[in-house]
Amino acid sequence: MKDCLFCKIVNKKEDSEIVYEDDKVLAFENIRPLAPVHVLVVPKKHISTVNDINKEDKELLGHMWAVMKEVAANKNVKEEGYKVAVNVGEGGGQEIFHLHYHLLGGWESQEEMNAPGMP
Repeated sequence: MKDCLFCKIVNKKEDSEIVYEDDKVLAFENIRPLAPVHVLVVPKKHISTVNDINKEDKELLGHMWAVMKEVAANKNVKEEGYKVAVNVGEGGGQEIFHLHYHLLGGWESQEEMNAPGMP
């Protein structure tokens, strides 16, 4: 998709702090973090929302979850725990219409983790 910010990041036409990349998935630091660790994990294939996932995307989605586990380990939050959130559609808080998962962690307390604005 021509005007999609995440497609531009995937195609290296916009800068980002990449923390993981392979032929199917890109993970990068969120520029507006809601947690000490806040990484966005996106498929390189443009899929607008969860509602646009097809049967052919099953393997890709499973791969994305494996990547999130690896990113969590690399960011040192795998053992202590982390959240994975996805917003679906405008009413669900989605701002960029390219499927993405928020990997959040690194809080020092439950109160921080449950602060207003947390997914």
